[in-house]
Order: sequence, then C-alpha cells, then structure tokens
Amino acid sequence: MSWEHVPGYVSEKEAHGEQTVVVEPGQLVEAALHLRDEEGFSFLSDISATDYLGWGQKGVAGYIGTATGRDLNRPAAQGFQILPELKPKRFSMSYHLLALRPGAPRLRLQVWVEDGEPVPSVVEVWPTADWHEREAYDLMGIRIEGHPNLARILMDDDWEGHPLRKDYPIGGEPVRFSSEE
Repeated sequence: MSWEHVPGYVSEKEAHGEQTVVVEPGQLVEAALHLRDEEGFSFLSDISATDYLGWGQKGVAGYIGTATGRDLNRPAAQGFQILPELKPKRFSMSYHLLALRPGAPRLRLQVWVEDGEPVPSVVEVWPTADWHEREAYDLMGIRIEGHPNLARILMDDDWEGHPLRKDYPIGGEPVRFSSEE
C-alpha cells in the first residue's frame, strides 16, 4: 500500500512486518487525523523518542550480521558489515498505530526534528498521547507544542537535563555514607 496521500508525506519504508510513514512535523496533526478518520488507525499504542546524536559519524561502527542473525557466543567479524544509515535530523518521534480490524498493517508514523524544534501535540487525536508526549519531553527534552499539561512525568520537577539524551552527562551523584559527616 502506498501512503503518499497522507498529509505532509515525506517517505515510507517497510521492514520487520511494519510500515513506517515519515511526515513533516508541521503537518503531524493533519496526518494523524487522516490516519485515524480515513484509514481507521484508531489506536495509538506508544510514542517513542530516539536521539541519533553523532549517528553516521566517525566512531559509530554499525553492526555485523548474517541472514540468519548473529551468534553472540562466537564473536567474530563474519557476516556483512552494515554502516548506520544517515538520519535526517537528530531526534525522531515514532507514533505506533494500530487499526483494529483483521489484516490491518502495523503503522509507525514518524517525524524528525532538531534540538529545540517543537513537535505538535496529538492529544486531541489520540488522548492516550498525553503521558507519552510528557515522557518524550521529560526524558529527551523534545518540546510538544499545544500539549495541555507539558510537565515532567518521571523526573523530579527540579531535575536538570533530560537523562535519555546522548549528550546527558554520565556520572551520577556521590554516595553519602551514614558514618560520614
């Protein structure tokens, strides 16, 4: 099936039994409404935010695999080297959709944004997006424009930064033992 009629269409891909349709961020809501009302994708199961900082640059090795997978118990360089495909922007937001009818495909609606570029909220289309969008904001720092209550959902309100970003400092807090003052 071709998805070129979806508002804001950029591209499409099929892999692992799932269709991915990429749309422009500015037309995400129109695409979501079309997919819900015209195509029957009435169930939003998840929203996944991904940080691709440094993807495709020197130092990212890709992975090695064969048609039958790879044996982690026998590490070696057999198989085909696959270098990471360059990504259009730093972050992706993937909306995992289901149409509750026999034979309907799984669909991933995807947008790509740079750091600081907002994504429109789809809470009005799928109310379950509420917590998923807050999680993307809290853990990745992706601003969701038009969200009814864009506040932290997992981290404390005074937490600094967004811990799932690849540029988040790794380290931790010093441990204070009870015998120390």
